[in-house]
Amino acid sequence: MAMVANLIIAALVGTAIPLTLKRLGLDPALGGSILVTMCTDVFGFLCFLGLATLFIHMLV
Repeated sequence: MAMVANLIIAALVGTAIPLTLKRLGLDPALGGSILVTMCTDVFGFLCFLGLATLFIHMLV
């Protein structure tokens, strides 16, 4: 579930950030990769830990 959520967020962020950077007049190729990687890493980590917190009662 965390992987699917991370893929969905990566698709959304991977589309939105380069378009936003281009609209601001910045080069989307230079800044886009760093920002997309940061967003997907942070969201993936938080989603994984959030799901683990929700489902921990099943293990105990």
